[in-house]
Amino acid sequence: MSASILITVTHLLGIGHLVRARQLARALAAAGHEVTLASGGMPDGKAAAVYRFVQLPPVRTQGTDFRNLLDEDGKAATSERLAARCEQLVALARQLSPDIVVTEHFPFGRRQLAGEFLALIEAAKAARSGVLVLASIRDVLVAPLRPERLAETAERIATLFDAVLVHGDPQVLPLEASWPVTPEIAVKLVYTGYLAEPPALPGTPAESSRTILVSGGGSAAALPLFKATLAAARLLPQRPFHLLIGRGISEADFTALRQSAPDNARVEWARPDFPALLAACSLSISQAGYNTVLDLLQAGRPALLVPFDAGNETEQALRAAALERAGLARVVTLAEGPQALACAIEAALVQGAPPAARVDLDGAAGAVAAIARLLASRA
Repeated sequence: MSASILITVTHLLGIGHLVRARQLARALAAAGHEVTLASGGMPDGKAAAVYRFVQLPPVRTQGTDFRNLLDEDGKAATSERLAARCEQLVALARQLSPDIVVTEHFPFGRRQLAGEFLALIEAAKAARSGVLVLASIRDVLVAPLRPERLAETAERIATLFDAVLVHGDPQVLPLEASWPVTPEIAVKLVYTGYLAEPPALPGTPAESSRTILVSGGGSAAALPLFKATLAAARLLPQRPFHLLIGRGISEADFTALRQSAPDNARVEWARPDFPALLAACSLSISQAGYNTVLDLLQAGRPALLVPFDAGNETEQALRAAALERAGLARVVTLAEGPQALACAIEAALVQGAPPAARVDLDGAAGAVAAIARLLASRA
């Protein structure tokens, strides 16, 4: 059964939310659905091949200050900009009259944008009786500290949403590890498996087989990791390091990293052949974001995780700890210092490749199947 599906996502710090939403859109379009993806974060410059892509007036944040939304120029997002986003989403709902609306992260997050999500849901319900409203979330969430906000989320799930697609594997990391799962939420959870890209072929061994590959995703949050790794590289002059710097890092910081790098450390901008380099490296050092971890599981290489934990963020620490318990990675924190990082690097290299991951990485097929079941239940 083919359906019209409208997905909306706003990434604020890195690009992980958008990457995941694009993967979901591709999978659903490949299954024969008519998919529109509306993105409210900063443009990533990538084309949409098999689905329609709509760019809303973008907003972003500075670091982990998620309360204050900014525009492209770093100025406070005006009420007019926020209203224009909302109006564009409502117009899409009226134009498409979708069978399914998917809100990425909301209502578990993006509380500062609740108005536009709620307006979209209301417009979609008015445009089509029986529209399915789904939330799409990653494996780990950051729960608010205030009980009333948890209750608000549970109430919205109970009254507005038909299901919650959890793009994870409950055998590895169940949602209740990071969020209080009430009965109202539990009855609507549908685990799809992780939304992973197909595995890449290894790169040229001569270039990367002995290399310690260091990556940090697409945000500026990885800058402390890069600085710490260069400090560790100075302590390990016999080890070749290759740092791939994401475009979230400023030109000035990139230049400073290059200038401070020791002779055994190569610093360059992130490359499109990253998956192939990862598949052939001797060790990966990275944070523990959703998409980064999936790349690691696909590659099956030794991994050292340095989770991002600024601003009371717990998502990456929880995910990294789960992988360490499963024997799939080692974990070290920046607070332990360069010497501890250097020791962890040597220990990870001695330990070698992890065992084959027993993790459900077929989240694309899982999401397609889940939505097919939900559509059939409405037929």
